[in-house]
Amino acid sequence: MMAEFPIDLSGIKTYPLSERKSNVSVQDFGTPWKSGNRYKTFLDTLPNILAAKDIRNVIAAIYDAYVNHKTIILAMGAHVIKTGLNPIIIDLMQRGIISAIAMNGAGIIHDLEIAMLGKTSEDVSASLGEGAFGMAKETAEFICDAIKNAESENSGLGRAVGNKINQAKLPYAAYSLLSTGATLDIPITVHVAIGTDIIHMHPDFDASAAGAASHRDFRLFATMVAKLEGGVHLNIGSAVILPEVFLKAITLTRNLGYPVSRFTTVNMDFIRHYRPETNVVHRPTAHGGKGYSLIGHHEIMFPIIAAGVIERITNAP
Repeated sequence: MMAEFPIDLSGIKTYPLSERKSNVSVQDFGTPWKSGNRYKTFLDTLPNILAAKDIRNVIAAIYDAYVNHKTIILAMGAHVIKTGLNPIIIDLMQRGIISAIAMNGAGIIHDLEIAMLGKTSEDVSASLGEGAFGMAKETAEFICDAIKNAESENSGLGRAVGNKINQAKLPYAAYSLLSTGATLDIPITVHVAIGTDIIHMHPDFDASAAGAASHRDFRLFATMVAKLEGGVHLNIGSAVILPEVFLKAITLTRNLGYPVSRFTTVNMDFIRHYRPETNVVHRPTAHGGKGYSLIGHHEIMFPIIAAGVIERITNAP
């Protein structure tokens, strides 16, 4: 058996570095910040690489959709409320930037408690041991009454809770997405999974009425998705429910013949999840759209994007 020798490298072929394609260039580098600059300048100082480049593209897509009167949908998990973003979202609603909002069942709970008390987010660990978790009386009573109103009014769950907040003149209603949606007539749809929310444990909860109201909201959401051509759909902080709802709405509207192919989708969360990546970023945009995935904390990422959009609108020529 012959002994093995190290491979001979003398025949290696090389080429000039200048002829190689490089993915990073100094033209894409960031710029140091100068005191006194405007926010738009800050965005311009970011590197034109990876997430910073994507943020600019997302801001541009939202801006283009806004100036061209296209639909901009914000689908959000309840954690978005708990990170203090309601005032920023409300501002975008009042400016006419956000066309519709979709939320899961927990969204109406946290939004209501903000409107009612100016605070929310129960300490689950402290109350779970005694079986007290989710047993706040006022929250359950208010939403259960709103569900009954939705049944009698033949409305969706989002509008029913928003109307009831306004009728009750709750002290912190100015911080409520649902109140603002009802006031501005902006659709806010609620997509309930029975058993996931604290109100489902209460004896006055009408599952039949809640299911019917949530299904009306799904149909209303599909109406907004049917107008998404040229628009933007953002999924923020929902790992399962809203990506699944969006996928069903996309296939429903395409089945009915609506042209929904060329639009932008954005998923934002602090880690990557399978369903948003697949059902928001990739599958719906496969026929001509563009999907973006931004990883980071809501309380930092969303205000950066919102401010960038407002700056572009304000300073447009």
